[in-house]
Amino acid sequence: MSSQTSRRAVLSGGVAGLASASLSAPYVARAQDVRRWRMITSWTKNLPGPGVSAERLAQRISAMSQGRLHIDVFPAGQIVSAFGVFDAVASGVAEMGHSASFFWDGKIAGAALFTTAPFGMGPQAHQTWIEQRGGQELWDELYQPFHVRAFLAGNTGPSMGGWFRSPINSLADIKGLRIRASGLGGEVYAALGAAPLMISPGETGVALERGTIDAVELLSPVNDLPVGLYQYASHYYMPGFNKPNGASEALISSSAYDALPSDLKEIIRLACAAEHSMALSEAEAQNAEALVQLLAQKTELNSFPDDVMRAARSAAQDVLMHKAQTNSLAARIVQSYQNAADAGRSWTKVLSYMQQVLQQS
Repeated sequence: MSSQTSRRAVLSGGVAGLASASLSAPYVARAQDVRRWRMITSWTKNLPGPGVSAERLAQRISAMSQGRLHIDVFPAGQIVSAFGVFDAVASGVAEMGHSASFFWDGKIAGAALFTTAPFGMGPQAHQTWIEQRGGQELWDELYQPFHVRAFLAGNTGPSMGGWFRSPINSLADIKGLRIRASGLGGEVYAALGAAPLMISPGETGVALERGTIDAVELLSPVNDLPVGLYQYASHYYMPGFNKPNGASEALISSSAYDALPSDLKEIIRLACAAEHSMALSEAEAQNAEALVQLLAQKTELNSFPDDVMRAARSAAQDVLMHKAQTNSLAARIVQSYQNAADAGRSWTKVLSYMQQVLQQS
């Protein structure tokens, strides 16, 4: 073998070896490959449930993309207020947000249903509507004029009815009540004669302590416990008829999303889906533990009186009917939501019955 041939063989082998090594070695993001996004949220930092979901979602996207998409998380108040998240993402102040769609229902009719509706679907049925029965397509259509995309990205599960300074013995006790309540649930309370107020989750405890409000509907036990609501209102009511589901949304600027390569788009979608599932299972475990702790604080756990439930159910139907009359898209969203609920009702009843029987065995 000539020296020239030998040199060629060595070079060829070296190139092949380098190619093999590059395929087996982990990818390390180069500085020019890294995209850095800002995620603004409606939550205080690491608020149990949604605040944790926001942080974990950002970490998951970074890990799955091997550092090619890094997301910095900014809690409520650092860049925008809790209720300014949607507008900030729509205007390009941030590429991404984490919030709940019912915060925008006053200006985007029908948005609330992508979080929950009074006397509506629970977490699994709601996810089925989004993923299997046309909900995502309607969500895309609703936010498209604002150049925003949205995905399910966390869930706190069914909410409790809330914390009340005084007992609720009848519908008369609801009238004139100043209550922190969000979304369509707030409209139901207004129909019952209460005065619902929009207060960010981070400011709720202070408002109750100062007596600015008489009652608070926040989320579920694991979210209520660290806020310390039990210190200022000992009457804890169920069921959470105004929020039977607690879905969070990841909001993404359409221009930022469209500029991503296809694999990063898929990573965001899968990361959101993974967080939605993980948050719900986490809520199930942590709510059980938190409720035990709350009851140990001399919390009085009560059910709403029958006349309150009857009046609230009737008011919820009226609220949805009124929402459907806002515009044609809102009407389609409400109809789709109700169709999905009807489609799953028989199976839901069977599952509920089987669960009751199995737990008694």
